[in-house]
Amino acid sequence: MSDSVLVYKGNEIASYGFGDPHPFGFDRHDVFQQELVDAGLAASVEFGLPRRASVDELLLFHSADYIDLVSRKSVEGRGFLDDGDTPAVPGIFDAASDVVGTTLAAVDAVMTGAAKRAFVPIAGLHHAARDHAAGFCVFNDCGVAAEYLRKQHGVQRIAYIDIDAHHGDGMFYGFVDDPDLIFADIHEDGRYLYPGTGAAEETGKGRARGTKLNIPVAPGADDADFSREWERVERYLEQARPEFILLQGGADSLEGDPITHLSYTEESHASAAAALCRIAEKHCEGRIVGTGGGGYNRRNLARAWTRIVQSFVDAD
Repeated sequence: MSDSVLVYKGNEIASYGFGDPHPFGFDRHDVFQQELVDAGLAASVEFGLPRRASVDELLLFHSADYIDLVSRKSVEGRGFLDDGDTPAVPGIFDAASDVVGTTLAAVDAVMTGAAKRAFVPIAGLHHAARDHAAGFCVFNDCGVAAEYLRKQHGVQRIAYIDIDAHHGDGMFYGFVDDPDLIFADIHEDGRYLYPGTGAAEETGKGRARGTKLNIPVAPGADDADFSREWERVERYLEQARPEFILLQGGADSLEGDPITHLSYTEESHASAAAALCRIAEKHCEGRIVGTGGGGYNRRNLARAWTRIVQSFVDAD
């Protein structure tokens, strides 16, 4: 088994975006990769190549009708895939499929022992629902990955941890009645930020009631607030004993993001990633995959994602 940390890079995932002046531009990938070099980390990781998800893989989470819609709109290259956040730019079907496939490649690498941990920067598209796009997210790579882990690798109890400023509604509602999808999400209170969901009272439905942990925080919440709430996440995961951890490490929770109102520094991302590595070692045979998620201040996303990778490296 390899002890390496695998970081994915390539034009295929870099091409997921909507251009200027959309916040989710094409430069996010390269800004992060340059920070990785500047921080001296490029020599401490291995780099993986993107791959494209098949339609059958997309169908693990998404409906056939929705996949067909994205395919058609991708060819037309105009309009929106939702109510105005997610443009139907030319080629978006292939770019979104590349994001999903790359997250699945990261899962395979960790599950087969080719890597100890892995990080995919342009991924973690947590707003996409099973049957529609939302919030810059076309296909939900983490949702597909959870279903793929079950079908391809026989892993049932999967923990999805989300520290993006926005609530991961596509993941929450996509698995709201699934007791084996362990969900913990610290996010800006939905009364002040899109998508307006993720109240503390939302804990799952039916047999899954109590298996979902939503932690809304007030605008302006800082590292101390995050640390206090993070203790609840750690206790929750220790009790849940997952077999695999998916981290959505959105950097839009850092101070200075243009579309959110939180005040973390990258230290919150570093400490969360380090804690998840410890929990993964204890319960999951070390198995963890991180995804970049949101983040629209380029300096913030570069530093936050680099600190996640640093924590993955230091965990050895």
